[in-house]
Amino acid sequence: MAGFPDVFARTRRFSLGLPGRFTVSPDGARVLFVRTGSGTDPVSRLWLFEDGAERLLADPAALGGPGEESLPEEEGVRRERARVTSSGITSYATDRAARLAVFALGGALWAVRTGGGEPWPVPAAGPAVDPRPSPDGSLVAYVTGGALRVVGTDGTGDRPLAVPEAPDVTYGLAEHAAAESMGRRRGYWWSPDGDALLVARVDQAPVARWYLADPADPARPPRVLRYPAAGTANAGVTLHVVGLDGRRTAVRPPAGADPGEHPEGVWTDRRFEYVTAAGWDAHGPYLEVQTRDQRTVALFAADPATGAVRPLDVRHDEAWVALVPGTPLRTASGAVVVPHVRDGTRAVRVGEVVSPAGLQVREVLGAVGERVYLTGGEEPTESHVWVYDPGGGGPAFRRLSGEPGVHTAAVGGDTLVLDALTCGGRSVPVLRGGRPAGRIAVLAETPAVRPRALPLSLGERAVRAHLHLPSWYDPASGARLPVLLSPYGGPGVRLAVRAHGWWSAVAQWFAEQGFAVLIADGRGTPGRGRDWEVAVRGDRLGPALEDQVDALHAAAERCPALDLGRVAVRGWSYGGYLAIGAVLDRPDVFHAAVAGGAPADRRLYDTHWEERFLGHPDVEPGNYERSSLVGRAHRLTRPLMLVHGLADDNVVAAHTLRLSAALLAAGRPHTVLPLPGAAHLVTREEVVANQLRLEAEFLRRSLGG
Repeated sequence: MAGFPDVFARTRRFSLGLPGRFTVSPDGARVLFVRTGSGTDPVSRLWLFEDGAERLLADPAALGGPGEESLPEEEGVRRERARVTSSGITSYATDRAARLAVFALGGALWAVRTGGGEPWPVPAAGPAVDPRPSPDGSLVAYVTGGALRVVGTDGTGDRPLAVPEAPDVTYGLAEHAAAESMGRRRGYWWSPDGDALLVARVDQAPVARWYLADPADPARPPRVLRYPAAGTANAGVTLHVVGLDGRRTAVRPPAGADPGEHPEGVWTDRRFEYVTAAGWDAHGPYLEVQTRDQRTVALFAADPATGAVRPLDVRHDEAWVALVPGTPLRTASGAVVVPHVRDGTRAVRVGEVVSPAGLQVREVLGAVGERVYLTGGEEPTESHVWVYDPGGGGPAFRRLSGEPGVHTAAVGGDTLVLDALTCGGRSVPVLRGGRPAGRIAVLAETPAVRPRALPLSLGERAVRAHLHLPSWYDPASGARLPVLLSPYGGPGVRLAVRAHGWWSAVAQWFAEQGFAVLIADGRGTPGRGRDWEVAVRGDRLGPALEDQVDALHAAAERCPALDLGRVAVRGWSYGGYLAIGAVLDRPDVFHAAVAGGAPADRRLYDTHWEERFLGHPDVEPGNYERSSLVGRAHRLTRPLMLVHGLADDNVVAAHTLRLSAALLAAGRPHTVLPLPGAAHLVTREEVVANQLRLEAEFLRRSLGG
């Protein structure tokens, strides 16, 4: 038990050894995936599952060449946006048949065939980022130095397809807002015939320059970061069809939404400023664009010869149009799959068919013919794999996963790779034709701390929550426990689910230190429908904090062991923001807080994310004042520890430094724990382990325990 923080750190939150990034071949015969060698091995390898058995395709240790120290900056940024915790082969791409896989290792380009043989290096003009083979596997496209290039898999014919015209221009990469806040991490897509590509051109010239220095290494020059903070200019993103023969055609969507259909608001901006999704399928290129105020999203098909577009779908919302991962999508017949709101439910529409009311859709996984696979749940603590099968002879929408938990999947042909996280842990069964065809091994370490979560539905809004009590606690003793709230509590993340992840192991570890730990998912979190999510429009803190307070009081009514005279709160990112807000706004309830990587100044976060909730800061400044924490620093009367990675390029350290300066100016004592070299996802073993210990000690001392 005493060694839990060390194991937690060594296993990178128990993520090492987990298989992921599955690709299923169209015939369902092959499954490719990445996984490290064990639960403590940080190096990812490329694997193949075929005929019920696994086979190693590529091991970085056997390939030699440049290591992580040669990682291109663009690749490091891509990994940070994807929250990658390992090194080695962390991503790859395959040809259409999944017979060839390509990947970059320390900037070097490699290829391997799934039918057998050793990986081979493919000469490239520079450090390769995001390599992707053509559908027939004869060519590989990659980005280097901001240029999109192509080379034969035999190493011949390397040539540029799109070269930056200026230092601030790149081709084939996603800009910050797309990768961090929209879920679009790609910047180019092959045509099915392999004779052209749809390519994003990104012009960063309008975007503000920020400079991230390493205070622990003053000899190192600062890194220049192009960061579109709320209310400032975004990158200019355009799409182009680039042929292998050198021809280039600009795709020409309309400049803005139809003023007669676009919902108006206090702040209205109808310009189609965001490219939220794009691709090239059997029906041609397509692109999805969103207005700057995010109230209209439009999907267009593009003519690759002329660049002209025709509308496929348009959606409006008076708050914001939600983006659902995996959409838009088209089936084999061309039926369009897009998000939909049905009676307050976050649904999906396939052609003219809408998913059932009450099924909150989280992600669309893909299509096989006319079958569409997706994840969602009717109960917010679970997420299951569903299929829409119009020719299946039964219900059009059918659930495929059974055990309570959080499930996702990868599909191809009649093969389903089910990735299941339940209260029993992680498992990855493979089904073919609906029947078991083996399992992909999970090599992750099992936490020595066994979560003991009591699921609860609390307060008048039935906030879903988990309560963790110490394993040694005897209710008959009448002893009362200090309470620790450990939420995320914000958009995009649920923690009170019927599954045990790393967060529940951490919660139980804190419980074993003598706390009653409560995790609650209030308004703004996903899985409860459109109105639940948009309840935080105009106020990032108030509704979320109110739900945490209500959940705490309701839990104390259920469990008299909770000592409401000793209540602390801890969290990271939005959870850290919520923790600071708790001790500033409700010191009558919360007596101490630990906050890590907290976005304390909402004007310092990116345009697409922050303007979704708060509008434009010049037009609706009250929303930013209401939701930011720096201006209320003088209210602090409780112990507060602030933790921040100094290399964080998502929530930059300026958030914590500005808050700390305001606290100091107001004469409010507080503790700051800077983490040199750490990004938003902290992975350094000794830092992660000791941070947990320091948090526990700070909270015990602050609550008088």
